[in-house]
Amino acid sequence: MNETEPDSIPKPNSTQHENKNENKNQSLEVIYLHGFASGPKSAKAVFFAQKLAELEIKVHIPDLNQPSFEFMTLSSQLQVVRETLEQIPHDRSLVLIGSSMGGLIATMTAKHTNNLKALVLLAPGFGLAKRWPALFGEQSLNDWKEKGWLDVFNYAAGKPQPLSYKFFEDIANHQTDELLVNIPTIIFHGKGDETVPISASERFADRNHQYARLYTLDDDHQLLASTEYMWRQCNELLGSL
Repeated sequence: MNETEPDSIPKPNSTQHENKNENKNQSLEVIYLHGFASGPKSAKAVFFAQKLAELEIKVHIPDLNQPSFEFMTLSSQLQVVRETLEQIPHDRSLVLIGSSMGGLIATMTAKHTNNLKALVLLAPGFGLAKRWPALFGEQSLNDWKEKGWLDVFNYAAGKPQPLSYKFFEDIANHQTDELLVNIPTIIFHGKGDETVPISASERFADRNHQYARLYTLDDDHQLLASTEYMWRQCNELLGSL
């Protein structure tokens, strides 16, 4: 596709156009939610923060590993998001960007957030309640339950750290599949994702076909080879709000 604007199309007054965009961006804030065993300084979090800063859009990147990585649960992460939302004036438009488990949490949060205008989901971790038992197997889950903790490599810390079995128990308290949205939502998912099957995003997009659009990428779960492409689509979405 040729993305160059033809010279024959009249262009608006550049100063007026820039002022309009500046005022619009000042009324928009973004919350970026990192993935499991990650943190606010992840590569994608930093990438999106820099791009949003160039547009003078305020971005919040809370640390979801609360009260600590060991005792983190879905419930505690949702509480962190609620506390972050409380910091944002209700007259501001809001966009949630979520990566992996952060994408799941963003989607779970959406129906309770009145000023939310759009979702951007990066390999969202839908179906957690079904995926984790299949991922670990019955014996590993029994061992985890018996010990009370499981060593998990935490990329934010750069080393293995214990994760309480309460994390797994808490999953049952939440719906992590068959979620519905009623705002513009774009999803990016790699065909080579071995962590969260792309079929989870395909089902979500089909179920929410009026609002959701899925971009299938030649990438893995990290989506690090697709950051510039994802940003272009995200920027286009932000411009339409």
